[in-house]
Amino acid sequence: MTNEFSRKQSESPSRVAPELDLAKARGTPSLAAWFLGPMAENQQVLTELINDALNKHCEDRKNFYPNDPEYVSDEIKESQAYQDSVEVLRSEHTKLLKRLEGSVPFFSYRYQAHMLWDHTLPSIAGYFAAMLYNQNNVAAEASPVTTRLEEEVGLDLCRMLGYDEAGTPAPWGHLTCDGTVANLEALWSARNLMYYPLAVAEAIRRHQDALGTARDITVRLANGQDEPRLLDLDAWESVNLPVDEVLGLPNRMVKKCHIQPDDLRLINEFTLQYLGYEAFQRRFLDGQVGDPAVLVTATMHYSWPKAASILGIGQGGLIPIDVDLDARATEGCVRAKLDSCMQDRRPVVCHVAVLGSTEQSAIDPLERMLVVREEFHRRNVSYPIHVDAAWGGYFAAMRRKPSPPSDGQLPRETPAVEMSRYANRQYDCLNRADSITIDPHKAGFVPYPAGGLCYRNGAQKKMVLFSAPYIDQGSSTVGVGKYGVEGSKPGAAAASVYLSHRVITADQNGYGKILGQALFNSKRLYAAVVTMGLDNPDFLVAPCQRLPVERTSPDDEEALKGQLRFIKERIVDRSNNDLKADTEAMGLLAELGSDQLIIAYAFNSRSDDMPNPNLTTTNLINRRIARKLAILPEIAVAEGMPKTEQRPTMIVSGSQLDPSLYGQDYMRFLMKRLGVRGDPTKDSIDYLLSCTMDPWMTSTVDGNFIDNLRELLAEAVREAILHVAREGF
Repeated sequence: MTNEFSRKQSESPSRVAPELDLAKARGTPSLAAWFLGPMAENQQVLTELINDALNKHCEDRKNFYPNDPEYVSDEIKESQAYQDSVEVLRSEHTKLLKRLEGSVPFFSYRYQAHMLWDHTLPSIAGYFAAMLYNQNNVAAEASPVTTRLEEEVGLDLCRMLGYDEAGTPAPWGHLTCDGTVANLEALWSARNLMYYPLAVAEAIRRHQDALGTARDITVRLANGQDEPRLLDLDAWESVNLPVDEVLGLPNRMVKKCHIQPDDLRLINEFTLQYLGYEAFQRRFLDGQVGDPAVLVTATMHYSWPKAASILGIGQGGLIPIDVDLDARATEGCVRAKLDSCMQDRRPVVCHVAVLGSTEQSAIDPLERMLVVREEFHRRNVSYPIHVDAAWGGYFAAMRRKPSPPSDGQLPRETPAVEMSRYANRQYDCLNRADSITIDPHKAGFVPYPAGGLCYRNGAQKKMVLFSAPYIDQGSSTVGVGKYGVEGSKPGAAAASVYLSHRVITADQNGYGKILGQALFNSKRLYAAVVTMGLDNPDFLVAPCQRLPVERTSPDDEEALKGQLRFIKERIVDRSNNDLKADTEAMGLLAELGSDQLIIAYAFNSRSDDMPNPNLTTTNLINRRIARKLAILPEIAVAEGMPKTEQRPTMIVSGSQLDPSLYGQDYMRFLMKRLGVRGDPTKDSIDYLLSCTMDPWMTSTVDGNFIDNLRELLAEAVREAILHVAREGF
């Protein structure tokens, strides 16, 4: 980089320019223009966007230093070596395109499997355009444009999640490569935060010359009443200070105690991050405080054992919280585990609430978890609450009012549906969580890699701060890379999310519209699946997510049959317009299915209205269905997509319910629904998963595509039953 270039960048304003402010994004009204389309209907639009980006990039190369000489001359282009090289490039590119035909058709109506769907057009265009510049968001010097974009994206994610950007303390968010890294960073910062007061107190004692004026600084305990001196706290009291009290210490030391900001670096040599667990424990905790604990729902994502292991907490430091029959964490178990930690003097690094589990879209009762924390605050036990909303974070857009409102309607728009009353309550208190993981590359419909992490109190990012002299180079933009796990990270990801949020606003008129329509379709698919047994005497279906009547009258078989008939007649067999006009049916629809978009279900064979009682046979049937309705690696061979007759007629996902995760009550409930015998403490259950992220599939030009999927699924079930009966596997 030249000195002139560095000078221009250092003179740039530190705040995001007004034209980059996502809070002022107006968005666009038509969902039909937001995606390429299942049959590439918007190919011309995307082609124009990609060409515009390529042409602009080439212009920039020519105009940045217009007097510099060329290298690839006409003479070189005419040489045989050059032409041979270009021919190899074209040939190998063609082969790659052919191999890519074997990719999974996430864009199709028939794809009803994992948490993946199509990318938005603006996210593709933004990624392609920024990728050509290859900016690295680890440092502002390497990403003068995309760092600004990431800062604004972080703020917009905070706004969508309910964090007040104008509040005190101010929130802060940034992008990561995925939710696993975001969860790791959240746990890392929470761990460092918990032990930080001990380091501050020791630094004050050891460096009286520089920090001595802070020796009488007080802290407010979790009960909100007592305010002892920091230096008078014992180790247990120190690791149970409230989040904001800990994060406010450095600022108070500067403002109230007149400590020089540079002298705060003296705290570093006493931190856990500097000393490591063994030395820190020996020096500050031995015999006073037990091993750290992390409370997390038993059905946790695999990133949590990873994070605990990496951070030295250990997988054994994770305390699983039992789930109920809706696969949500139970309040009683949370209380019991906290009581146990308090008795054993085990500090809680954080309590993780899951806002959309990866298997069933289950939403933990965050509202109650916050109440429980307040109760333990009165007992001077404090801990951060982190929300793992990697999958569910964008559903907050359904609760965010647009400003300004957009206008215009699709001529053929899928009706939207709200989340259930329970789910809405959890989202409405999301802003009280201390940190939130959110993945734009899931329900934000943007390309990988684009995870994200938001802090309610932006100062928490400094709990993981590392810096290197070469990163800043005097630029007024500090950059985002120094606050996370990653080093190099693509600025293209930030541009992708940014442009998608400019066009599809993170509110009810944008992402809320997409997800509201996808939720409507998911609930219609759930309705279609759970009523399949009414029309097919040779099999039954057991939904893993309970019907509303099963929550209110769990043992009333007649009420269950009545609700299934209502669903079939008033929801499954009706058009979108007729359903939308039926207030009673729409009210029930909102309560059907999962908390979000993933429905889970299992099939069993039956004869003369009697279900097969053998769990092994039932598992084989569901395993066979999952294999038949999947694009398997051995089929998607190097030559490209399999032949038409080899392609699955629709695509779902298969998994197993593990009793060690779901508990015997849940397993017993599902075994009863399937009509099988088994040990709910030991036996797993094979089942199927369908995630509906498609907002269009009930409003195609040919009508409701779910009718097709229902028949295709029924065919696969009948084939699996016959195959297992004939072959035994």
